[in-house]
Amino acid sequence: MSAIAPWQSRAYEQIAATLESGRLGHAQLFCGPAQLGKRDVAIRLARRVLCEAPNGIDACGTCRSCRLFEAGTHPDYRFISFIPNREGTKLRTEIVIDQMRELSSQLALTPQYGRAQVAIVDPADAINTSAANALLKTLEEPVPGRYLWLVSAHPARLPATIRSRCQRIEFRLPPIGEARTWLLAQGHAAKDVDEALLAARGHPGLADDWLRSGGLDLRRRVASDLQKLARGEATPQETAQQWGADEHAALRLRHAADLAVERARGLTHPHAARSLATWFDKANRSRDLLRTTVRADLVLMELLTAWRAASRVGQEIRDR
Repeated sequence: MSAIAPWQSRAYEQIAATLESGRLGHAQLFCGPAQLGKRDVAIRLARRVLCEAPNGIDACGTCRSCRLFEAGTHPDYRFISFIPNREGTKLRTEIVIDQMRELSSQLALTPQYGRAQVAIVDPADAINTSAANALLKTLEEPVPGRYLWLVSAHPARLPATIRSRCQRIEFRLPPIGEARTWLLAQGHAAKDVDEALLAARGHPGLADDWLRSGGLDLRRRVASDLQKLARGEATPQETAQQWGADEHAALRLRHAADLAVERARGLTHPHAARSLATWFDKANRSRDLLRTTVRADLVLMELLTAWRAASRVGQEIRDR
């Protein structure tokens, strides 16, 4: 996200007030939908905690601590996320036990600048079982002046024993009017903002991402492809090859599933609606399959063949 959004400011002011009052616990769970800026708020708070001369609820931005933080070299700050695999060829998909053990050792040390130590783990729900057990030990033995903050869009995936030891900071979707105003302030055209917000179901961070990265244009192309399939103007094989030709296959399936729901809402015949609902479930399962070693072109072709069949059911009902 670019620029501080109103919902981020509200969340930050709430937790900064807790810090000012001395009621900030050692463990926090920043949770809520992805792409609402949870990490940015956690980092802003870390900067404030470590600042040597805070300016109200914010860091001063000029002290030695702030300069080191900005340079990414503050010795009392840690950010834990995915690290390269052993071969160094790609990032891991889990946060592993060695990372949590190293973090525990670091938090046991005296802060080099004497104020505090702050560690942020993002995405916390990617911590594997062994790492979670190591993290739990750290949470069970808090040390004064040590802060451990977890960031997650899927907090239910974290063990209950970890969630119960954290103060919870909830991020929620803002009112639609606020989201629209913020998106317009980012320089997006009003027509595109309205279309993107509708497609993203009111999620401004997701809408902003789609508008910046071409995700909204991709959605339009997916809608056109599905219409061509339904009218017999394209084959499932041709479309599957196009959809699997780049790294956007999963996003295409997300858009396709959403478009199926939109189409089902306009149907009055229960059989046609059920047919689309079944296809919606199949699209989501196919998106999960794309994360496996199954051939993407085969998954997509099967799904798109099913779409053409579901569309024919609807057409036959309309023609009766």
